Formats: sequence, structure tokens, C-alpha cells
Amino acid sequence: MLLYNAFALLLVVSAGFAYLNHRLLRLPATIGLMVLSLLSSLALVGLGKLGVGWVLTVGRLVGQIDFDTVLIQLMLSFLLFAGALHTDARGLRKLRWSVGVLALMGTLISTAVVSTGMYLVLPLLGLPTGFLTCLLFGALISPTDPVAVVGILTKANIPKPLEIKIVGESLFNDGVGVVVFVSVLRLATGGPDALDGAQVLGLFLREALGGLALGAALGWGGARLLRTIDNYQVETLLTLALVVGGTALANQLHTSGPLAMVVAGLLVGHSARAGDMSDESLDYVNKFWELTDGVLNAVLFALVGLQVLVLHLPLPALYAGLAAVAVVLLARLVSVAIPLGLLRWRPSELTDHSLPVLVWGGLRGGISVALALSIPATLPHDLLVGMTYVVVVFSIIGQGLTIGPLVQRLLRKGGG
Repeated sequence: MLLYNAFALLLVVSAGFAYLNHRLLRLPATIGLMVLSLLSSLALVGLGKLGVGWVLTVGRLVGQIDFDTVLIQLMLSFLLFAGALHTDARGLRKLRWSVGVLALMGTLISTAVVSTGMYLVLPLLGLPTGFLTCLLFGALISPTDPVAVVGILTKANIPKPLEIKIVGESLFNDGVGVVVFVSVLRLATGGPDALDGAQVLGLFLREALGGLALGAALGWGGARLLRTIDNYQVETLLTLALVVGGTALANQLHTSGPLAMVVAGLLVGHSARAGDMSDESLDYVNKFWELTDGVLNAVLFALVGLQVLVLHLPLPALYAGLAAVAVVLLARLVSVAIPLGLLRWRPSELTDHSLPVLVWGGLRGGISVALALSIPATLPHDLLVGMTYVVVVFSIIGQGLTIGPLVQRLLRKGGG
């Protein structure tokens, strides 16, 4: 019953914040919900210090929610499928080289730069930290968050090729980031003997390539089924079953469920728009997944803000987080500039203002928070969570609010 009450509280709070944001703040939904959640959480923390009893009850309810499990194993597949379903698969195919290089090489470069930078910076703040711990932070913070990206950037009036490139990168780079994170976590908790090159390769093949293959099979099979009927209720139910059953199957096969849902969503969406689904069915399916995406986004970013109630964030970790913001932005610059330089042999995939928009549009979100919260207490858990939280809040609010004006300024300056 406690868990039900926790989810009931979360849904009521999400609905209330969504209403307040729509009526008063009028910010993009993701940003408005996080702002209201953070402000409310900080106010509740203050009341808790004054001894207000009901605040402790709210804190216990929020603490009942396992953020890592809720996001990674439950919500993420729905959000990624919804985002991929509405992504232009044909446009993504035209930009496949830039998206692939940014997702793979960019994530690895960012991980290396962030880990090295934090290894050098943290001792200056009186927080000497081992390189493996810094590498762990680099792995969890480097992938751009598809939920945050799709929720904010698609409403920022970004030119279509750049939007596809940023959204496509964010949809695919999670597989790389999760494999690196899991590998480093095993090494940090089990020692050098816990992992070798063959295990890393096997983990990558099983998680990334296995997820892509499973997604292709699910997407192809789902599209074939949808093509044979014309009933919007059944077709909507089939897409829902594809996500739920596909995620469960991916967990059983130990492959990447998020990657599988991205590929499945792209294939089903492309097939539906190509005429394999009637206009009425396409309209209902699109509206169902738009509604699902909106509700889950509201719940997710309200939960990110409310986590302040149950997190222990010491001041040194917050100071380290401010330094991490600068290091992560520098790493993003390097990890975008190098792949774009290598893509000069394909000028058709290079667009105006790619570098500044890709750098500032590389948002971090709930996935990084979930990975940080999964780190065991035997490692510097509070430090890593604190740094992650500061970077994510800056990314969603600071970068999310300014990416649209930045793009418009660049377009005016370039005459675009």
C-alpha cells in the first residue's frame, strides 16, 4: 500500500505542477516541471528542518520509489518508443553516418575527457578521487538523454536536419554509455580480475548489437501485423504490447531494451507513415503515444525534482558539481568537434551551425541520475550523485531554456 501511495502522490504532484506551469510559468513542460519540483522540494526540506511532521511522511513516500528501477526498467522503453515513433526515419537514414559517429565515438571521447578533467579538478577542491571513480562519472554523464532531448529540442524551432541529428544521437548513444558504465562499475567494485577485454566485447555485443537486432525483429513483425488490420483500438493495443512484451523479452535475453525500443519505434513509425496504416488509425496511435509521452515525461521530471527530499547532497559535492558543469561542457565540445571534423568527407551530412547547436543541445537528464543512484555505497556515492544532479539541473534548466534563443540568434547572424 505504501508503494501505491507513493505513486499516487507522484501522479497528483505531476498533474498539479503541469497545471501550474501551463497557467502561470508557460515554460516547456520538462523545464517547468523540474523548476516547480525543485522549488517545492527545497521548501519541504526547509519545513522538515523546522520539525513539520507531515513533510517526513512525504519524504518516506518518495523514498519508497526506486528511481533506477522505475526509469530504466519501466518508463524508459515507453518514452523511447514514443520518441522514435515520431522521428523521421528517412531523414535519420540520410544522416546515419553523423548520428552513428556521434553516438559511438562522441560518447567514448566525452567519457575520457570528463574522467580526466574531474581527476585533475577534484583534488583542487579538496576531494582527491581515484581515476576509476572519475571514469564512472564520465561514463554516466556522457550520454545525452533522449527523454530530455525529445521533450525540449523538438519545440525549439531547430532546423530539421540538426534536430534529427541531435535526437538520433541521443536515442542511440545510451547503449554505448550503459556498456561503458557497467564495465567500469564492475572494475571498480570487483577489481582488475572482474573484467577483461573479452567480457567488455561480449557485453557490448549482447547489449548493443543484440538490442538492435531484437528491435529490428520486433519492428518488422509489428509493422507486418499492423498492415493486416484496420482497427485503431487493436492497432494501438498491438503497439502497447510490442513495447511491454519487447522490453520483457530484452530483459530475459540480457540485451538493451532501450535500443530495441528505439529501432522498433522507428520501423513502426516509418511503416505507418508510408501508408501501411489508415489515416484514422495513424491519428489514434499517434495521439495515444503523444499522451503517454506527455504523462510519463511529467511524472519523470517531477520525480527528478522530488528526489532532493531523499538525497544526501553535501556541500562539497555541490561545489564539485559546479566544476563538473564546466568540465562536461568542455568534453561535449571536444566530443562533437572531433567527429564533425572526421565527417568532412561527407559534406552532405554537415549543416550550418552544427557545432554550437550540438554542443549546447547535448542535454543530460533522468538516465544519468538513475545510473548515479545505482552506484553502491562502497564507492563515493554521495559525491557522484551530487555532481550528477548539479549537471542535470543545469542542463535541463540552463541549456533547455537557452537552446531555442541560441538557434534563432545563429540563424539571424547567418542569414538562415
